[in-house]
Amino acid sequence: MNFSTLEAGIAATERHLIVDKQRTISFLGEDLRIYATPRLVNDIEQTCLDYLLTFLDEGENTVGAAVDIRHVGATLLGMSVSIVATVTRVEGRSVTFNVEVRDDVELVATAAHTRVVVNVAKLRSRVQAKAEAAAAGEVEDGVLSPSQFAASR
Repeated sequence: MNFSTLEAGIAATERHLIVDKQRTISFLGEDLRIYATPRLVNDIEQTCLDYLLTFLDEGENTVGAAVDIRHVGATLLGMSVSIVATVTRVEGRSVTFNVEVRDDVELVATAAHTRVVVNVAKLRSRVQAKAEAAAAGEVEDGVLSPSQFAASR
């Protein structure tokens, strides 16, 4: 990873999208198809992920570590949305963004989102060890046994 050119306070990336049916809630009826918070979070994460990919070395990627969101406006099906993510902090393998989401009319959401750079092969190894431990019954009260956890690191 090479974060030497990442500067806090600079608008890092902007994404524009149209709120399609898959991004909306359905439980209020067809006349209230509005941007669903989980889909909004997904779009924020994807915006930040796509930006960071340009700074990563082969075999690296990022995972979401924290999201603090305020979803303050209802965006209707078919409206356009702009997601602007600004880097606010770079610390080691961690990058934090402040994000503003606006539709055609108003501010829709603000968020702070942190992503952490991971080595994909190491992560895959840890996840496989966890799956094997779970399949072998080596998880007690929802906790991976110390020997399995140590082996996955």
